[in-house]
Amino acid sequence: MSGPLSGWLILDKPRGMGSTQGVSAVKRVLRQNGYAKTKVGHGGTLDPLAEGVLPIALGEATKLAGRMLDSDKIYAFTVKFGEETDTLDTEGPVIATSDVRPTMAEIEAVLPRFTGPIEQVPPAYSALKVDGQRAYDLARAGEAVALKARSVTIHSLHVTAGAGEGGLDAVTLVAHVSKGTYIRSLARDIAQALGTCGHVTYLRRIKAGPFREEQAISLDKLEQTAKGAGLEYLLLPLEAGLDDIPALSLDQTSAQAVRQGRVLSGMPQSSGLYLAKLGSVPVALMEVSDGTATVVRGFNLPDVAE
Repeated sequence: MSGPLSGWLILDKPRGMGSTQGVSAVKRVLRQNGYAKTKVGHGGTLDPLAEGVLPIALGEATKLAGRMLDSDKIYAFTVKFGEETDTLDTEGPVIATSDVRPTMAEIEAVLPRFTGPIEQVPPAYSALKVDGQRAYDLARAGEAVALKARSVTIHSLHVTAGAGEGGLDAVTLVAHVSKGTYIRSLARDIAQALGTCGHVTYLRRIKAGPFREEQAISLDKLEQTAKGAGLEYLLLPLEAGLDDIPALSLDQTSAQAVRQGRVLSGMPQSSGLYLAKLGSVPVALMEVSDGTATVVRGFNLPDVAE
C-alpha cells in the first residue's frame, strides 16, 4: 500500500451514529483494508438523531477541518406540532402539549420572521459548556440549564411539504444557516410563533460547506469500495474543501520557500486568502496582504502522485 491518504470522504451518516463514531468507522475500514496509518477527523458535528452529510477529513485535509466548522450548512427537517419534548427532538419526554395546528398559510406567513439575522437560545440538550460542564450533562442530571441567546443567520427558509387537513400536524422545511444555528431551537421557536409547540422528528443535513448530499456515500459503500477498487476512488481532493478560495500558482523556488515557512513579497494579487499550488499540488493556505504572502497553513503533500 502507498502512504497515508489525504482528502475528503463525504459520509452519509445514518441516524443513531455519532460524528466521532463516523470517524471511528472510517479508521476501522482503513485499518481492515491495509491502508497506512492515517489521521482522520470530521468537519462538523452532526447529532446522533440527525442523518446526512458528514465530511470526514483524511491526512492533510484534517488541517482544514476547523474551517469546515465555520461554514454554512443546509438542513431538511420536519416539525411535529402539538408536542414539545425536553430535548426538542424524538429522544426526550413530552413536556408541553397544544391542540393548536397551524395552516400552511400561517406557516408561510411566519417564516420571514426567522429569516436573516436572528437571536436564538440553544437547546438545553446541547454540547455548549456552562461553567465548564456540557449543557446536556447538566440537563440529564436534572439541573435547570439557562443558556444565553446567540446571534445566527438564517440565509433562507422554505416549506417543502405539509401533513394534515386544514391545520397541519407536521411540516417539512429546508433551512440554509450560518454556523452555530440549532435547528431544534429554530423548530421550537417557529412552533411558538404559531401559537403552538413542536419538536423535530426528522433532521437531515443536505449540505455542509461545499459538500453536497449527492457526494455522500453510505458506510456500506465505503466498506465495499475499500475491499474492491480502493478508497482512492471515493476520495475528494484536499482542495475540494476550499472551493471558494482562489488559487495562487508557485514555481519550484517559491514553493520551496513556502514549505520552509518563508514570506513571499512583491505579490501582485489583491489582499485575501489563497490556496498556493505547485502545478496541481496544494502547498499551503496563504494570506496576501499589501503584496506580502504569509503561510496560514502548510500542507505536506508529495509533488507528484506516487
